[in-house]
Amino acid sequence: KQWYQRRVAITAGQIVRTRSPDLLSQCDVVVDVGGVYDPAKHRYDHHQRSFTGTMSSLTDGKLPFDTKLSSAGLVYLHFGRSVLDQLIPEVSDDHKEIIYSRIYEYFMEEIDAVDNGINATEEKPKYHVTTTLGGRVRDLNPPWNETKQDFDGQFERAVAMVGEELVKRVNGMANVWLPALKIVKAAFEKRLDVDSSGQIVKFEQGGCPWKEHLYKLESGADCEGSVKYVVYGDSNGSWRVQAVGVKGEGFASRLPLPEAWRGVRDQELSDLIAIPDCIFVHASGFIGGNKTEEGAMTMAKQALKLANL
Repeated sequence: KQWYQRRVAITAGQIVRTRSPDLLSQCDVVVDVGGVYDPAKHRYDHHQRSFTGTMSSLTDGKLPFDTKLSSAGLVYLHFGRSVLDQLIPEVSDDHKEIIYSRIYEYFMEEIDAVDNGINATEEKPKYHVTTTLGGRVRDLNPPWNETKQDFDGQFERAVAMVGEELVKRVNGMANVWLPALKIVKAAFEKRLDVDSSGQIVKFEQGGCPWKEHLYKLESGADCEGSVKYVVYGDSNGSWRVQAVGVKGEGFASRLPLPEAWRGVRDQELSDLIAIPDCIFVHASGFIGGNKTEEGAMTMAKQALKLANL
């Protein structure tokens, strides 16, 4: 939150860490304390019982996110676009708006949820996740039994760390994720040339982020869930066949590679499925490899055939 303030220069003075009402009344901007949300007066607290705002409710439904905002989310709501204007001025306004929404969904919403005590799932987690952004900020708190606790110094380190990560996410979306759309769109439009079923998409080279773009292209073409496999060249000159994931369901695949192939490698795999130059199929069936493009394509087509698709 303090990093936002510095970036958009909404305060030319110093940051004061206090809960004193007298001191707060003298501040130009108050964040995360004070019990008031009033953007006209630059008051951005979320702890008061009366506050229930979400990105959806505070934008008249323009942004479809229903997680209760923390003060971080409130600052992002009001100043996020100004930050993007400074970080990626070369990006078009339409694309900035896409990034603004995506940064909230894949960066800020987690912060809001954790701050408000909202679990990511209603089920009991199967393992501990301790390396999140919030966890790393928490680790910067001085140890409870340290004689000289430097709260302000550690606070500055936390501000720098979070700011650096936000900048990295924004630049990644602007310079890596968005440019991939053109590649994915071209491959998606040629899918019937790759295989008449339309269930295989081929990229000449892997590495580009394709999943979210593919989901959106399918939705726009009214064929959601139709693509089962993506085939692409890897950095070693081999080829991969990857099962498309089920949107929003973690590691689940629409059509994993056949169970009999999973965990088998090299010549043993080639002998098993009668396709030369096989390298492997992952134990979960989400991905496999072949030394040639033809071999990877044949693996994908044979997997469809075995599934009667």
